[in-house]
Amino acid sequence: MSDFPFSIVGFDLDGTLVDSALDLAPAVNHALVAAGREQVSLDTTRSLIGGGARRMLERALEVTGGPVAMSHFDELHELLLEHYTANIAANTLPYPGCLDALDVLTGHGCKVAVVTNKSEVLARLLLGQLGLTERFASIVGGDTLGRERAKPAPDLIHETVARCGGGSFAMVGDSTFDVLAARNAGVPVVALSFGYHDVPPGELGADVLVDHFDDLVEALAALG
Repeated sequence: MSDFPFSIVGFDLDGTLVDSALDLAPAVNHALVAAGREQVSLDTTRSLIGGGARRMLERALEVTGGPVAMSHFDELHELLLEHYTANIAANTLPYPGCLDALDVLTGHGCKVAVVTNKSEVLARLLLGQLGLTERFASIVGGDTLGRERAKPAPDLIHETVARCGGGSFAMVGDSTFDVLAARNAGVPVVALSFGYHDVPPGELGADVLVDHFDDLVEALAALG
């Protein structure tokens, strides 16, 4: 019997398990061009990610001239999603060491799960195209329970624990959405120093900050 302290480890998706900015950036810029706006750089796109596609587009519009009418926004959002869905795994890859860390956690008897604010349909599409779906005991998205219950609300974490049959849980993520969701759920959280941060990594407020997936399992073990 493993003495690992957690029976379930939940992972954010974009900026945590996978580096998806190379596919999100063209989708954002597709919408911005349709809005008559300047395109944004890859680095800028990384700072826009978090909270789902609508929030990402809202930020992109904010930094390129300000908001648009809601009817126009909805059209742009659809354009973004269409472009992204058609190219969702063109360049996206798991971060170095990610798959090895998942294997080690599974070897410890942990169930690993995806807890993302990306829509569940897009999360499952991306994981399926990357051949990763079967690794996860549960996949919940920002719309699985309704957007008002997405991170930083604790609901997706509670749902994940229930779907995994209960047990001790730790969260792994890269943004305040992940850290605050964990805090609101009363569970430990590890943040990654890479990924897509909405504040500097050291200000996320996680229990532990790690620089590489090679350090993740040891960091989780220490939290027990």
